[in-house]
Amino acid sequence: MLNDRLVELFRWVDPGPASDHLVSDVSGWWRDPEVLAGLGPALVAPFRTTRPTVVLAPAVTGLLLGPLAATALGVGFVPAYKVADGRLLAGAVTWADSPPDFRGRRVTLGVRDRHLSPGDRVLLVDDWVATGAQLRALREICAARRAEVVGASAVVADCPPEVAAELGVRALLDAARLLG
Repeated sequence: MLNDRLVELFRWVDPGPASDHLVSDVSGWWRDPEVLAGLGPALVAPFRTTRPTVVLAPAVTGLLLGPLAATALGVGFVPAYKVADGRLLAGAVTWADSPPDFRGRRVTLGVRDRHLSPGDRVLLVDDWVATGAQLRALREICAARRAEVVGASAVVADCPPEVAAELGVRALLDAARLLG
């Protein structure tokens, strides 16, 4: 089963004495061809009936997961770049600042206007949702572009139930399964 394999391939890594927390290592997910084949269909399954027209995901991990989900739906993919990557963006771009994440950091995300149209039905995809900060920024971009967010799919939910409900998050795993 996909969820069991995700847990098996996941690792917590100690980045060293300068850090006060462990870092998630999901690289094993990308190495396993069965996990890669199963992630897209699993992420979109709860949202098929909402008929998304596009998948939107933030850099960096979203640039892998987003296309997997979009391919499973038979729709296009739109990347949201972080401001550090914004130098790559030419033309009209809609930007939004996230609220603070679990470490208190804010992120600025941008989407090329030509790729997100009024009336689009958007499925947001990310690997890990802790505070929903990046999802909130993506929702703001969608609202500015008059696109409708149909929900958010994640591999791991590590957020309070009220945040998941507010943002329409459906996840393959609850973070508690990764603590073992």
